[in-house]
Formats: sequence, structure tokens, C-alpha cells
Amino acid sequence: MHSDREACAAAVRSRDARFDGWFFTGVRTTGIYCRPSCPAMTPKAGNMVFYPSAAAAQAEGFRACKRCRPDTTPGSPEWNVRADVVARAMRLIADGVVDRDGVAGLATRLGYSVRQVERQVRAELGAGPLALARAQRAQSARLLIETTDLPLADVAFAAGFGSIRAFNQTVQEVYAVAPRDLRRTRAVGRGQGPGAGEVGPEQAGPTHPQAWQLVPLRLAVRRPFLPDNVFGHLAATAVPGIEEWRDGAYVRSLRLPHGPAVVALAPEPDHVAARLWLSDLRDLGVAVSRCRWTLDLDADPQAVDEALGADRRLAPLVRRAPGRRVPRSGDAEEAALRIVLGQQVSAAAARTLAARLVVSHGTALPEPVGGVTHVFPAPPELADLDPAALAMPAARRRTFSGLVRALADGDVDVQPTADPVAAREGLAALPGVGPWTVESIAMRCLGDPDAFPATDLGVRRGAESVGLPGAPGALVAASAAWRPWRAYAVQHLWATSDHPINRLPEPGTTKESA
Repeated sequence: MHSDREACAAAVRSRDARFDGWFFTGVRTTGIYCRPSCPAMTPKAGNMVFYPSAAAAQAEGFRACKRCRPDTTPGSPEWNVRADVVARAMRLIADGVVDRDGVAGLATRLGYSVRQVERQVRAELGAGPLALARAQRAQSARLLIETTDLPLADVAFAAGFGSIRAFNQTVQEVYAVAPRDLRRTRAVGRGQGPGAGEVGPEQAGPTHPQAWQLVPLRLAVRRPFLPDNVFGHLAATAVPGIEEWRDGAYVRSLRLPHGPAVVALAPEPDHVAARLWLSDLRDLGVAVSRCRWTLDLDADPQAVDEALGADRRLAPLVRRAPGRRVPRSGDAEEAALRIVLGQQVSAAAARTLAARLVVSHGTALPEPVGGVTHVFPAPPELADLDPAALAMPAARRRTFSGLVRALADGDVDVQPTADPVAAREGLAALPGVGPWTVESIAMRCLGDPDAFPATDLGVRRGAESVGLPGAPGALVAASAAWRPWRAYAVQHLWATSDHPINRLPEPGTTKESA
């Protein structure tokens, strides 16, 4: 979009928050860059230049606006819709691959040469992978400076910088202020826009155990944002020991590159309040990325609702509940295994089976956070599991064991950064994995916005309730007009029932009583 000057200028003049994250505005006369919705005085059109990423604006010497904090905008929704190499690269960069493995590691994951990746990413984003990772490190540093009392030297290395000098230089260039001065003024900036400020303990979950480093922050959302079904789904399917709904927040454990973590996410009117318990602060950026992915916060609700609302049968559902999101998982392999456990059984039965695996094979956290005590076992930790120990039919035991082996051996990749075509083919080749399982994994793990489990009973009943055909073949044909947003249509069709996945738990409830 950044190449359409007239459209960008119009969005800036109207301060249209829908375009935050789509492009960034550099102002030549001030040397700063802003989000489209910046409340400051609108610059003259001739003084504006538009960039596809914050990293591109920073590379041209622009500093982040202190008023609108453009580095905290929701991410571009393009990366969740597309499956090409640039989109996959952006998801990998957000997951910290460049910081851990360099551009060479990124290229290896993508199956391309370093030169090819550099060229394609730079052509579309206006900056290479290193610059994009640097911008992400700068944001992580700012969050740690403003929300913790860590010594600045510790902040530098936790944010991923290789030296104090690089840390000081980057913060100065991006924010036009030295790290120590940014910490002095943090109280002034609290509460000024998405991503700014500290979230109080009462806003997002249980108290702070001593074994963890606590980072409270706000997650920006692109509105409209309806939290009911995404939080309702996560709460209703929560597995004891690794997830719970407590004090108005969804709390769960995560397996991150440098150690375990626990996150608590609570919906607020204009943001999501988050608290992150990290065993290693180097995982901050990855944890934020996983939280945003879980709640589908970088979606483009305007585009989704316009497309689905054009169908007269879906239109009433969309008007009644705009801004629905697709609930995903911060641990794709865990979600895939749980989907197989849930084949042809109730959500309660699937939770029970998963909870038994947590007790028998899960990794205990260094200190519990509320009722969250473990991390779900990774596939290699389940490789020696005796299938006979699983209380389910023999055919499903074989399917579960086959998926465990495929994930552990790397024969199937269900991460959001995977090639979706290869992932679907690999899953479909496994015995006992049918269309429902493939599409459910594509929706919850790969993040495919067009995933459509047409054989799902809830989808079929919802379709029939609004006058759509219930037979899977006919329903797939009728859904063609909704592409590429059929996963969002699924959320609306599910919402025609009174199932707990469609609503927030009542205030004051915990998972056990929800």
C-alpha cells in the first residue's frame, strides 16, 4: 500500500487507525516517522514519504514519534494471509530466528539462499532481515526499559543486542533519546497509546512468583475486535496444568527458545493487557509474537467483515458481531496433537486426555503461576509413550503415535512459518488423518485464514441455521465466495450455537467453574 501516495495521504489526513501497521509515514521536516493514526498535526503532503515497515523508515534516518509510538502498531495483516517466502520470513523474524541463527539460519529454514532471501525481503519491505530484526530488538529494549527495573546492561543483552554500544546507538537512533533518559521519562509515557505503559497486577492474572522475570505490557489491536469467541474458545478448551482462566485472564505456559514462560492475556476495551513471566528475558520478543498470534491480533477485521458480509446469509451474523478473530495456539505442535486427541470426542474428553499427558510427560515449571504448573510435552518427549496407555480407540492411538513420530522426526512441520502446501500434504499422508484434522490444524496451527473444516458438526449445523447447505460438498461449493476468509466464517457459524467457546467466562470464574 505504501506505493499509493494518494491513499496513504488520505489515511493520514483522516487519522485512520485501520491502516496502522500497513505503512509508516516519514516527515521530512521533522525527521520522525509515525503511524497513520498519529494525533499530531497532519504534515503537508509534500513533506510526507511512506514506507512499508518501521525498519525501512529507520534505515532512512527517521526516528520513532514519541507521541504515537509507531513501533507498537499491530503488525501488517498481509503476513497472516500470504504463504510466500516473504510472509514466512516475516513470521520467522518475529519469532526471533535472525537473532538466534542469523540470516543464514533464516534462509535455511526457508529453503532459499541468503542472497535470495535478502533480495526478496528488501524489495518488499524496504529493509533486509537484519534491519527488521534490529527494529524488533529496539522495541523489546524499550519495553524492558519502561516496564522493568533491570540494569540497562541486562536490558541490552535480554533484547538481543550483542554489545552495550550497539544497544545505546540503536535506542538513540530509533527513539532520539538515550536509554537512561528513556527510563527517566517512562512514568510520563505510561498510558499514552497501545503498547505504552505498565499494566497493574489486578488487570491480568495471578501474582508474580519470585522464580520469574515479570514484564507487563499492552498489546495493540486493530479494531473492531470481538474478544468473546477467541477468549471463550481458549478458556473452554483449556487443559489443566498448562492453561486456565483466572481473574478475567487466559493464562498458559509456553516453551520458548531459551526456557519456559507463562503468559496472562486479558481483553480490555482498546487493547489486550498482558503479563509475561519469563525465565529468560531474551525470549521477550518471541513471547509477544506468540501472544499476538494466539489471539489473531494482526488480522484485518475490516477486510474480513466486508467480504463475509457480502453474503446475505452471513451478513446478519457479521453485523451482530464484527471483528471476530480465529483462536490459535502459541505452541503449534501441542495444538496439532490435541486436535488428534479430540477426533470424534467431546471437548471435555479431549481435555482429560491431554491433561493426563501433561501429568505423565510434561515439564514442570520452575515455579507455578496460579494453576499453571507444567509445559506441554514436546513430540520427542512423547516418542517413548506406550500407545496402550492412551484411553482411546486403537485406530486413534495409531494416528496419535504417527503424528508424534512425524513431528519429532521433522517429516511434518505445522509451525506458522511452515510451507502450508507441504504441511497439508504431510498431514494427509498420515494414517487416520482426514480432512477435518488437516483443516483444523491448518486453522489453529498454520494460521491459514482460508482453512475450512466443512465436515465439522458445529459448522454444518450453523450453516443449516442460516439457510446454507449442511452437506459438506455443497457447503464447500457455497463457501467459495468467502475466500480467503473461510476460517473467519467458521467462527461465525460456530457462534450460532450456545456453546461456551462462543462467550467470555462470567466475571470471577476460574476454568474449573467456567
